[in-house]
Amino acid sequence: MNGETRLNAAPAEVYDSQFVPALFAHWGPVVADAARVRPGDRVLDVACGTGAATLAAAAKAGPAGQVVGLDANPEMLAVARRKAARDDCATIEWLEGKAEALPLPDAGFDAVVSQFAFMFFEDRAAALREMLRVLRPGGGLAVAVCDAVETSPGYGRFAALLDRLFGRAVGDSFRAPFVLGDAAKLREICGEAGLEGAEVAQHREAVRFASVDAMVSTERACVWTLGGVLDDEQFARLKDEAETELAPFVTDDGAIRFDMPALIVTARKA
Repeated sequence: MNGETRLNAAPAEVYDSQFVPALFAHWGPVVADAARVRPGDRVLDVACGTGAATLAAAAKAGPAGQVVGLDANPEMLAVARRKAARDDCATIEWLEGKAEALPLPDAGFDAVVSQFAFMFFEDRAAALREMLRVLRPGGGLAVAVCDAVETSPGYGRFAALLDRLFGRAVGDSFRAPFVLGDAAKLREICGEAGLEGAEVAQHREAVRFASVDAMVSTERACVWTLGGVLDDEQFARLKDEAETELAPFVTDDGAIRFDMPALIVTARKA
């Protein structure tokens, strides 16, 4: 898919075709393991997007398990519903709903996961309380968020480049997914939610786009960060400057690769 096609695609399609393979697909098994998903478990993926973590949980739960992928965005769910788990995976149900008011009964799940969505919730403490409510006693919870942008060498440089070219407000638009990259802040939210014994740990995985142009074009098309922020002239300037700024992360095949650490909150329900 070329840069122009990405810019014209629906947000859910951009997310699934670009961000999932570049960032999110390889985090699904990490988050499922952090929640201790086991064969036969019933698992909930909160704010599942197009289903990257849902499919990973289904693989861990196996054919005897059940997984529910829940999201408030019907466009994301429409893309997710086109996906089918393998025969050796759990059955999947896709459900529309908000994290702060889960349309699900108490104590119905062995594990609850949420991957790279928590920073966008309207009421984070309320969402955690809801996740706890639907967990059975002894069930595992794992919530992943992006660590601070400064911990990622590539994204840190990109944010600084946006500051330099267009001002801090544009740079901060890009920083939106990184606002919870603070272990102390996460523990504070856990305290507000009454989530006792929660642990916060850093995990590291890599970001990989086909090229610098692909990365910049995808970020410009992202409605959660730079979507609608840059005009065509600014976008052209950004692409040109990014080729130089991000050159240290370009591999021999022209792809761009760098670390993007995440913080994962884990807990067990008493």
